Amino acid sequence: MTYEELLLQHEYLTILETDLSHIVGLKGLYVDECIAIEKKLSYTEKACILAEEIGHHFTSSEDILDQSKTVNRKQEKKARMWAYNIQIGLVGIINAYNAGCSNLFEIAEYLDVTEDFLSDALESFRKKFGVCTVSDNYIIYFEPSLGVMKLL
Repeated sequence: MTYEELLLQHEYLTILETDLSHIVGLKGLYVDECIAIEKKLSYTEKACILAEEIGHHFTSSEDILDQSKTVNRKQEKKARMWAYNIQIGLVGIINAYNAGCSNLFEIAEYLDVTEDFLSDALESFRKKFGVCTVSDNYIIYFEPSLGVMKLL
């Protein structure tokens, strides 16, 4: 989804673009149905960050900024997986394959996500599914590298 599509689909949340540079390393923040997004990011970066922050809306139950706590890291992982599934998902990988995308740059561009976001998503999918998985008559390989094959 594009940044604009995410904004429209989740208009019940208060989403503000602001300067978060005073908080080192923070590009987005979710608190009580309000999301702050770093205003200096590209639209593609904003979409990736916004998807994750919306993921926190659905998956997190408290302040998880302290990532030294296991419970907070688990909630962070859930929010990121939610974002990966909304922005990419197995269907997105298949659609990119069918569109002729042949490398990570092309897939990221096709899906309107950053290469880093795509790489992190693929690593999370690999951890979840293992070497490969089957979806909609396609086999998706995560190891040794990303590959998609249509099943006959």
